[in-house]
Amino acid sequence: MSNRMVCREASHAGSWYTASGSQLNAQLEGWLSQAQSTAGPARAIIAPHAGYTYCGACAAHAYKQVDPSITRRVFILGPSHHVPLSRCALSPAEVYRTPLYDLRIDQKVYADLWKTGMFERMTLQTDEDEHSIEMHLPYTAKAMESYKEEFSIVPVLVGALSESKEQEYGKLLSKYLADPSNLFIISSDFCHWGQRFRYTYYDENQGEIYRSIEHLDKMGMGIIEQLDPVSFSNYLKKYHNTICGRHPIGVLLNAVAELKKNGLDMNFSFLNYAQSSQCRNWSDSSVSYAAGALVVH
Repeated sequence: MSNRMVCREASHAGSWYTASGSQLNAQLEGWLSQAQSTAGPARAIIAPHAGYTYCGACAAHAYKQVDPSITRRVFILGPSHHVPLSRCALSPAEVYRTPLYDLRIDQKVYADLWKTGMFERMTLQTDEDEHSIEMHLPYTAKAMESYKEEFSIVPVLVGALSESKEQEYGKLLSKYLADPSNLFIISSDFCHWGQRFRYTYYDENQGEIYRSIEHLDKMGMGIIEQLDPVSFSNYLKKYHNTICGRHPIGVLLNAVAELKKNGLDMNFSFLNYAQSSQCRNWSDSSVSYAAGALVVH
């Protein structure tokens, strides 16, 4: 590897997850050993991107469905938290570092995506500030470790897309989703509840606040399982649930809709749901996490 290669450092290692490769490996193994592979092999997964102490266990349920023996490319679609972005952006890096081993970006797919004119190029600073893609890199490295020389990654930062743009990107990426050697990772947490998130929806029929949050999240999860992008958009418009990866999820649902038109049979199932804490009072706050997998029959 020449020194000229542009590398994205594991900027959140040591804070959002451990920077120690051996410790990280042991943690990931522990979480994965607690999960069952029931819905594999996954063509796409939805998994959270919070600190591993909060969501590491939840994410394992999605990663357990990955079959590394057939996967040669891993697309990672994460929302932009820090920079205003109305389209999608590609990384300037060639390599993404993790405490386990370095991941290579697929330059051929990147060139093909760039040629469409639909993508921006983010700066390395933007890339390293953002956590939504990085939090999936150690899990990707772990899930793929038995084939570490044989796969590449395709990170895509997803902006605040309009519904028509979600459709366009879904259409564009559907040909990649149709290929069994590709895996899509959709990075999203679910409800961010509390005054600090300026979101305090509460349905008192559900009982405690945390039960209302769970009911709201599971309504959305049920709609995602129906694989209908329009229903998901309508749900978001009605309840404004603070699902931070709603645009990456929207792109996936539109890609699936495109493939269904061509007769492909798919189903999505959520396998785990968790909350960072149980809200009981208006002063409380929590973030919800869900893990699920898309299987193509």
